[in-house]
Amino acid sequence: MQFIGEWAANEGRNLIYFQPQVLETFSSYVQVKSNDLEAGGVLLGYVRGSHLEIVEATAPTKFDKRFRYLFERMRDLHDAIAHKRWAQSDGTIRYLGEWHTHPENNPSPSGIDLREWHALATKRKDGRPVLGVIVGRHGLYVENTPRLGEPVRYEPIL
Repeated sequence: MQFIGEWAANEGRNLIYFQPQVLETFSSYVQVKSNDLEAGGVLLGYVRGSHLEIVEATAPTKFDKRFRYLFERMRDLHDAIAHKRWAQSDGTIRYLGEWHTHPENNPSPSGIDLREWHALATKRKDGRPVLGVIVGRHGLYVENTPRLGEPVRYEPIL
């Protein structure tokens, strides 16, 4: 599966770059077969002004709840990885958001996804939006959800 690594919103004023290893993580969990379960994790990376560089997507753990149409991330292991990367990078690599799969060719967020992203944005201590990524069979859905205001949807740069 070949996903696009460069995304833009607001006429190119906001950019997101997914490192190749992040796209490889996404690709390894695509729900191709009828019995494949949803997967997900957290997104870690750099904030560069109004732009984001995603350098890591954590993989599902044995403690996460995975079903055909539902993924529930258990905090502890993913949070431990995020804290470790933060410390190792002197605070430059940070939690940016969440990713999970959908068994759709071109995914779109469910009402649960939208509510969860908003709840996560509301809880952020740094006031930054939460990046939400849904991995489908043929494409990604990428959105930044702020604490207040409307979410910003990103489009691939072709």
